Amino acid sequence: RFQAFVYFASVFQAISCGIHYLSSVFMAVTPNFVCGVPGNVSSVLFYNSSESSLEDIWTLWTSTENYMVVQLENGDIWELNQCSRSKREMSLDLAYEYRGNKSMFSCSDGFLYDDTKWKSTVVTQWDLVCDREWLAKLIQPTFMLGVLIGAVIFGDVADRLGRQRVMWFTSAGQFIFGIAVAFTFDYYSFVIVRFLLAMVSSGYLVVAFVYVTEFVGIKARTWASMHVHAFFAMGIMIVALVGFLVRTWWIYQIFLSIATLPFVLCCWMLPETPFWLLSEERYEDAQKVINAMARWNKVSTPCKVSELCSVQQDDLVDGRMGDNDTSSTKKHNILDLFCNWHIARRTITVWLIWFTGSLGYYVFSLSSVSLGGNEYLNLFLIGAVELPCYIIACIGMDKLGRRNTLIPFLILSALICVLIMVIPQDFNILIILANMAGKFSIGVAFGLIYLYTAELYPTIVRSLAVGSGSMMCRVGSVVAPFCVYLRSVWIFMPLLLVGIMALLSGILTIMLPETLGKPLTNTLVEATEIGRNKKSCSEKTPPAHSDASLEKIEMFGQETVSTEK
Repeated sequence: RFQAFVYFASVFQAISCGIHYLSSVFMAVTPNFVCGVPGNVSSVLFYNSSESSLEDIWTLWTSTENYMVVQLENGDIWELNQCSRSKREMSLDLAYEYRGNKSMFSCSDGFLYDDTKWKSTVVTQWDLVCDREWLAKLIQPTFMLGVLIGAVIFGDVADRLGRQRVMWFTSAGQFIFGIAVAFTFDYYSFVIVRFLLAMVSSGYLVVAFVYVTEFVGIKARTWASMHVHAFFAMGIMIVALVGFLVRTWWIYQIFLSIATLPFVLCCWMLPETPFWLLSEERYEDAQKVINAMARWNKVSTPCKVSELCSVQQDDLVDGRMGDNDTSSTKKHNILDLFCNWHIARRTITVWLIWFTGSLGYYVFSLSSVSLGGNEYLNLFLIGAVELPCYIIACIGMDKLGRRNTLIPFLILSALICVLIMVIPQDFNILIILANMAGKFSIGVAFGLIYLYTAELYPTIVRSLAVGSGSMMCRVGSVVAPFCVYLRSVWIFMPLLLVGIMALLSGILTIMLPETLGKPLTNTLVEATEIGRNKKSCSEKTPPAHSDASLEKIEMFGQETVSTEK
C-alpha cells in the first residue's frame, strides 16, 4: 500500500508534464489572416460572395493564395492578401476582378484574423505571421531545448540534494511558471518563461522516474516504469479537452497549469527514498522511512538499516579482495562506447533508435491537429492510443524478447508512414486511424528502448550509455517541430523522414543481441560476447558478485533509465 500511494502520487504530476509539452499545438496555432486596413470595413467581396463583415467570409476562405476585396466607410477599395495589400486607384465599383492601377502597401496596420475557432492565440496576440512567422516556429523547439537542459541540471541536483526536494521544487516551478506564461507581456518574455517551464517539467519527469523506481520492487519495476509514459499520455488527452473548451490562449494556459496545484499542496508529505538517504549515510532517517513503510504495509518485523549496511560492506570487501585488476576502478568516457567495431555498431544503432523514437513520437503528436476533421478529437485519440501500447510493450518484452518486439514495431512504423502517404486526402477517417496506428507502433518502440539500452551495456558504462541515448532522444524532440514545419514544402515530408529513419533503425536492430533472460554484464568483454563476437576491448573480467550485489547492479541499471520524452 505504501509503494502504491507513493507511485500514484508521484506519477500524477507526470500528467502535468504531458500537458506542458504539447500545449503549444493550440496555444500557438495560426488562423486564417489577411492584412489590416486603415479604417472600418463596410462591405467585403470574395469571388462572387458579398458580405457586410469578415466573419461571414472566413468560412469561404480555402487557400492562402486567395485575396479578398473590402470597401471602407470612406469609399476606399482595398485588395487584401496575407502579407501584402493594394489600394485600387480610381475605382468606384466593388468588383472582384480589377485591371486598373493599384498602389502596393505593407501590412503596417496589423492583420485581420479569423476568430471563429480561436478567439486569441500567441500568434494573433503578437502578429507572428509573414516576416515574423519564424518566431512562431521557434516556440516549440526552444521549449524542447529547455527540456534537454533541465533534464541534465535537475538529474544532477537530485543526486546531490535528494529526490523529494527536487520534486517539490520542480512541481512548484511548473505551477508558478505555468501561470506566469499566461501573463507574459511580449513574445520574448513568453519564450523565456516557457523555457524555464520546460526545464522544471523535464526535471520533474526525470527525478520522478528515479523516485518511483527506488520505491517499487523488482518484480513490478518494468511495468511501473513503463506506465509513467501512460500518465504523460493522459496529459496530452487533457490538452485536447481543455483546448476544445477554452479558445483564448492565456485562459487556456491557466486552466492547464491548475492541474499542477493538487500535487504542489501535498508533495511535501512524500518521504525521501531510503536509497538516497543510505548513499548520504543518513541511516536514522532511512530507518524512519523503512519503519513508516512497514506500518503502512502491516509488516511486523521491518528490516534494519544496520543489517543492510553490514551485508553491503561485506560484499564490497569481497569484491575488492578478489579483484587485483585496476580496470574496475578505471574512469570511463564516451569513447568506451566505441571501443571496438561490435560495440560501436551497437552504440550507433541504439542512438538511432532513441532519435527515431523521439522524432516519430512528436511528429505524430504535433501533426495530429493538421490531419483534417476535428483537431481536438485527433489529439485526444493520439494520446489515448498510447495507453494500450505500453501494455503491449511490457507483454512483448517478457514473452517475445526485447529485440523481437522492437524490430517489427519499428518496421511497422515505416510501413504505416508509407500507407498514410498513399491514402487519398479525402479519406480523413482512414488517415486519422493510420496516424493512430503509427503513434501506437512508435510508442511501443520508444518505451522499450529505455530498458533495452540498460541491458545491452555493462555496468561500467551502463549509465553513460543510457545517458547518451537519452541525449539523442532530446535532440530528436528538438528536431521534430522543424520536421513538422516541412509540411509547407511537401505535405508528406515529415512522414517520409520518419519512415526512412524507422526502417533504417528496424533493419539495424536485427544485428543487436537479444537480452531477455540473460544476466546483466559487468565488463565490455561480457557485453561483446552477448552478440557472439570474438573481438573485445582489452579489459579483464572481474569476479562474480554476490546475489545482493547483482541485485544492486540491476537496480542501478534500472534507475539510470530516464523516461524523459
